[in-house]
Amino acid sequence: MSNHLNAEDATPEKSLNFIEQKLEADLAAGKHGGRILTRFPPEPNGYLHIGHAKAICVSFGLAEKYGGKTNLRFDDTNPEKESVEYVDAIRRDVSWLGFEWKGGEFYTSDYFDRLYELALQLIDDGHAYVDNQSPDEIAAQKGAPGRAGTASPFRNRTPEENRRLFEEMKGGECEEGSRVLRAKIDMAHDNMLLRDPVIYRIKFVEHHRTGKDWVIYPMYDFAHGQSDSIEQITHSLCSLEFENHRPLYNWFISTLGIYPSEQTEFARLNLNYTIMSKRKLLRLVEDGAVDGWDDPRMPTISGLRRRGYTPQAIREFAERVGVAKRNNVIDYSLLEWALRDDLNRRAPRVMAVLRPIKLTVLNYPEGETEWLPTVNNPEDEESGTREIPFGRELWMEAEDFKVEANKKWFRLAPGKTVRLKSAFIVEYVDHVVDSQGEVTEVQVNYIPNSKSGQDVSGVKAKGTLHWVEASHAVDAEVRLYDRLFMEAEPESQEGRDYMEFVNPDSLEIVSGCKLEPSLANALEETVYQFTRLGYFTTDSKYSKPEHLVFNRAVTLKDGWKG
Repeated sequence: MSNHLNAEDATPEKSLNFIEQKLEADLAAGKHGGRILTRFPPEPNGYLHIGHAKAICVSFGLAEKYGGKTNLRFDDTNPEKESVEYVDAIRRDVSWLGFEWKGGEFYTSDYFDRLYELALQLIDDGHAYVDNQSPDEIAAQKGAPGRAGTASPFRNRTPEENRRLFEEMKGGECEEGSRVLRAKIDMAHDNMLLRDPVIYRIKFVEHHRTGKDWVIYPMYDFAHGQSDSIEQITHSLCSLEFENHRPLYNWFISTLGIYPSEQTEFARLNLNYTIMSKRKLLRLVEDGAVDGWDDPRMPTISGLRRRGYTPQAIREFAERVGVAKRNNVIDYSLLEWALRDDLNRRAPRVMAVLRPIKLTVLNYPEGETEWLPTVNNPEDEESGTREIPFGRELWMEAEDFKVEANKKWFRLAPGKTVRLKSAFIVEYVDHVVDSQGEVTEVQVNYIPNSKSGQDVSGVKAKGTLHWVEASHAVDAEVRLYDRLFMEAEPESQEGRDYMEFVNPDSLEIVSGCKLEPSLANALEETVYQFTRLGYFTTDSKYSKPEHLVFNRAVTLKDGWKG
């Protein structure tokens, strides 16, 4: 059963979480010599996602809090799925989030020689054996919960024979899949993972770092704990799905008599309206449902970054979610809330018109332009002001005008007056329609003594509209992103493929947008609030000086109607 956490529950907990309590107790007791060394060990088989971001914040953040260090270790034991591209992307993501791996950068492949020696130690001590059975045969012998498994016919080979056979595996003398090395533990153990797990297999695949030096590769459960031990990790922090793996983790360390790293599990991040499997995210990429791993609709850190999310927002989100002992489902709106909360304080305010129609100020002199001051961010007194041009011909949003409107309509319509932000109050005069009856132009008069900050007109305008002066306007394409899936839990629909729930309206491309001239020099990864429209940033992939592309990071309010 999962709990649900949304933006309404976004109150940070003041008390220490259970991991903080453990760390403080260990420090007080002088455990590990007063050291704290954590690690973040991603497999470089895909891009990191928001779930990894939480794990990064936990491992790096707690080490920072208690004066410790963190290792970045690439768990590169599955060569056919791993690449330098993913290694580079992971480095980039961790750095972008604001963390440094002060303990060092390591690779499980750095330890292949040492792991091989440890495997030989298990063999020589009678704790491991070479099995010639197929994966299906081994799986069939595992038994089931409450029902003991069946011992392999090769389980009682002598240490000498097992060593020789294992050395043959290492020497490339055996076909892929013909042999594995298994730990000899207990085929009747309540924990299925301890029923003689496979710890080495043969793979004739070139490794991105070791090349063709190795043809045998350790399994995760063998490599993980031993790598922690080699690095003398004091606190191995893992997500909750590894809880059942902890007894095996401890068995290897105890049996081998090596440094006793200690594993502690916390709840993984489960976010609705998306998926958290790198394998399934890869399918979205390969099937063309998204524009690569960094598509702004993806839950990857690179996708969130391209969309306009800030490191501060993601770290705040992770802090709000907290560290718990049981899994819960986090509402997507909490992630969006964290971004709005951050951007409201820091994002410059600018004006942009996404679906423009002409707004002509009939009583303003033709060919004249004046520059009006406007505040960059009312939430930040130090952000200062800038000047924006005003003239006879402007652009306004088509949706801000109605031919027929009731008393509750506070935007432009016949008989209505509105204030143009940072400019003048204007009153309706006329409008122009095309052959299809669509409004193409609205004509108004401005009230000269109604300038913002100097208004002595006495005219009251209930509505304020954003606008852009036509002669200085910058053309742009704007991409409006929404949630990638229509279903809150796309992986949990029995008998249905999660791809069926991809939201066909998750991307709308709007061309012919008009932006104020300051945005011609918009800085990459600077997020702007487009007045009344939301938060936007330049697209790092497609935006160019000659063709500006802006991505909507998030709306001003939660407008999801799914």
